[in-house]
Amino acid sequence: MGRHFAGSEAKRTTPAEAIDRFKREKLPSLNGQADRLRYLDFWAQELGEYALSDVAPKRINEAMHKLASTPSERTHKPRSAATLGQYRQALSGVLALCEREWELIEASPMKRVSKPKLPGGRVRYLSDTEREKLLAACKASTSADLHPAVILALTTGARQAEIMGATWAQVDLHRRVLILETTKNGERRALPLAAPAIAVLQARVRRIDTDLIFPGKNPQQPINLRKPWETALQRAGIKDFHWHDLRHTAASYLAMSGASLAEIAEILGHKTLAMVKRYSHLSHDHVASVADRMAAKYFQG
Repeated sequence: MGRHFAGSEAKRTTPAEAIDRFKREKLPSLNGQADRLRYLDFWAQELGEYALSDVAPKRINEAMHKLASTPSERTHKPRSAATLGQYRQALSGVLALCEREWELIEASPMKRVSKPKLPGGRVRYLSDTEREKLLAACKASTSADLHPAVILALTTGARQAEIMGATWAQVDLHRRVLILETTKNGERRALPLAAPAIAVLQARVRRIDTDLIFPGKNPQQPINLRKPWETALQRAGIKDFHWHDLRHTAASYLAMSGASLAEIAEILGHKTLAMVKRYSHLSHDHVASVADRMAAKYFQG
């Protein structure tokens, strides 16, 4: 009769099968594949024995509680709300496809699973002394890729996945931009390339077996700089600092250099100013000087 019954498909398909399909069809085109694989593998293990029709919000919430109450196997520390949110988002992406594109379920149960409450925005940026020490440690690293990648992060404010997944086809040295075709927000974005970033890119040897700027052992996959990065932080004596804080550092430097919140939001790729208001206190001196210049011009005498 040409009618489709999603319920029957949901009873015959397991979340593990849906996750495997996601890995084959969708994952290769996404950034941050290593982390996303870890999140997906967790859900395949936790929910894999059930049918999709049996994956209720209660089961997902129980798994989320398990994540929140057990330390990370990698760091041996409790997972942050942001990390828990990434686990949730990984499963949400699969179930959304099951609903909208693959027509395996009538509605995603994730719509009834609350997002972890995130704390206030973290602003940790490098002082001048910390920056000098970190860059020196990166230069001395056994990885020749670490220093160029950190320079790009500090000068563009790009996310780690955006830098690691960047290709030479995205680089336009004439216009001095790096074009991000697919971003976290799903929009195209052009990153301005300052002189240090241009110098880093011009100094790199472009390989013929891959278009990636930072290829790994498998030329078709980005390099993993986790160990060299952690070693550089240790040698520089820098504590409580993560790779994502390079993005905060770039935004903080922009604010202290006089960039407006709208300009910072455009460079970072934020759709609203709410995400960049955390940097507003760093630009107070600049705003005051703008007001002084306006007063001097229009209210003399």
